[in-house]
Amino acid sequence: MDFETVSAEDFGASLRGIGLNILVRDVKALAAFLTEVFEMEAHRVNEDFAIMTYHGEVFQLHSDPTYGANPLLGLLPKAGARGAGAEFRLYETDPDAAAKRAEALGAHILQAPTDKPHGLRETYILCENGYAWVASRPL
Repeated sequence: MDFETVSAEDFGASLRGIGLNILVRDVKALAAFLTEVFEMEAHRVNEDFAIMTYHGEVFQLHSDPTYGANPLLGLLPKAGARGAGAEFRLYETDPDAAAKRAEALGAHILQAPTDKPHGLRETYILCENGYAWVASRPL
C-alpha cells in the first residue's frame, strides 16, 4: 500500500489487529522526533495527521482538534504529560543509539540504557507529550 496516496477510506478499511492512535499537540513535531530518534517512517504528515511505520507496523498520530467529537478529548490535559502508564515498546531499536539521538534533540531520558533481568537492554525516552517510548534489544 502506498501510504502517500491511499485514500482515507481505503486506509481505514485496511487496518487489522490492534490499532494505535496517539493524540498529540503537534503532529509534525512528534513525527519528526520519532523519525529522528527511532528511525521510523512518517507518511502524509500534516498539522492534523500522520501515518507512522516501524518495522512493518503501522500506527497513527492525530492532533487534538481531529478528535473534536471523540469522548477522549475531554480527558486530555491542556498542558503537561499525557501518557502516564503507557509504554510504546520498540523492539527493533538500539537503545544506546536512540538515547544518544534523543539527548541530542534535548529529549528527556527517563531511564538510561540498562540491561534488564527479563533479557532486554532498554532505554525510556519521553517525547514532548509525555509518552514513554522504550527502545529495546535482546541482551
